[in-house]
Amino acid sequence: MNVDRLHESAMRLTGLSDFGDTDYLAGLHVLAKSYVDEAALTPLGEKVQRAFLRSALVARLFTEAAAVEDAPITRPVFVTGLPRTGTTALHRLLCADPAHQGLEVWLTDVPQPRPPVSTWASNPVYVALEQAYAQRSDLAGAHRIAADQVEECWYLLRQSMMSISFECLAHIPSYSDWLAAQDWTPAYRRHRRNLQLIGSNDPGRRWILKNPSHMFALDALLAVYPDALIVQTHRDPVTAIASVCSLNAQASRGWSTVFEGALLGRSQLDLWARGYHRFAADRAKHDPAHFLDVHYDDFIRDPVHVLEQVYDRLGSTPPASVLELAQRGTPGSHRYDLADFGLTASEVAARFDG
Repeated sequence: MNVDRLHESAMRLTGLSDFGDTDYLAGLHVLAKSYVDEAALTPLGEKVQRAFLRSALVARLFTEAAAVEDAPITRPVFVTGLPRTGTTALHRLLCADPAHQGLEVWLTDVPQPRPPVSTWASNPVYVALEQAYAQRSDLAGAHRIAADQVEECWYLLRQSMMSISFECLAHIPSYSDWLAAQDWTPAYRRHRRNLQLIGSNDPGRRWILKNPSHMFALDALLAVYPDALIVQTHRDPVTAIASVCSLNAQASRGWSTVFEGALLGRSQLDLWARGYHRFAADRAKHDPAHFLDVHYDDFIRDPVHVLEQVYDRLGSTPPASVLELAQRGTPGSHRYDLADFGLTASEVAARFDG
C-alpha cells in the first residue's frame, strides 16, 4: 500500500508520468493508511485492493495524457438510488438506445476516445480486460460485469480517490470519515472531462450514467451538470440493504478477516442510510424538474411505461428496439438474508424512516 510504489507501478505499466493536479493525493494517503490500519486484509485482499488503487492511477494517467476538448454534455441522465433498486436494469435499457451512450467498463480502465466497436476484439487491451472480468463469473446472478458492458461511473470518480465503492468492499472507517467531509465538485469536474474524452467520437449521443453513490454528492453533480435529469429509483430498504450486503460479501469474499457478517452489515446500513437521508435533504434544495421517481415494483410490472416516462421528460419517445428489450425481463437470481449480516427488518426500516 506504499503510495510511492503505487505511482511507480502505474507509470511502468503505461509509460506515462503526469498524474495532473495533486488534489487526489490526500484521499489516496488516507485510503492506503486505512487499508493498512483498519481493513484487516488477507494477502489476497491486499493484492486486490492494491490493484484497485493502481488501476485508478493508471486511468488517471491516460486521462491526463489525452487532449480533451471542452465539449458540451447536454441533458445527461443520471440513474441513482439505493443499491439493488433496479438502477442497473434501467440504466442498461436506456443505454440500449442507439441515440444514447454509457460507460463501457474497459474504457473506464483505459480512458480514450471510444474506438469503433468492430475493432474491440482485435484490441489487446480490450481482450486482456475481457478475460479479467470474465473471471468474476461468481457475481453473475447478482450483478453481471463484462468488459463491453456499460457500468457505474464510480470508475471515473475513483481517479480522484473519492468513491463510495471503496467503502463497499472493505472496513475503512477513517477513509469513510474523511470522504464524508469532502466537497466532491473537483471529482465531478474530472468525471465530466472523462466523459468528454470517451465520448469524443460520439458527440451527438446523450450520456446515460448510473451510480448509487451520486446520492452522497447531489450538489456537486448539479454544479457540474446543471441540466441533468436525475432518475431516482425506490425499493423497500429492507430488501435493498439485504441485497447489497449479500452482493458486497460475495464481491469481497476472502479479502478480509473482519469485513464479513455483522460488521459488514452494520457498515453498509450506516453508509446507505446516511446517503439516503443526505440525498433527500439536498434534493429538497433543487428544482423538482431535475428529478423523476421510479418505483422498483412499477418498473418490474410495467417497464415499458417507466421507459416512456423517462423519455417523456427528455422530450422524445423510446425506440421499438428498446421497448422490445424491456419486455423480455431481466435474467439472473440472487438470494440474501438480513440475518446473515446481523440485521433485522425492523432495525433497517427504522434507519430509513423520516
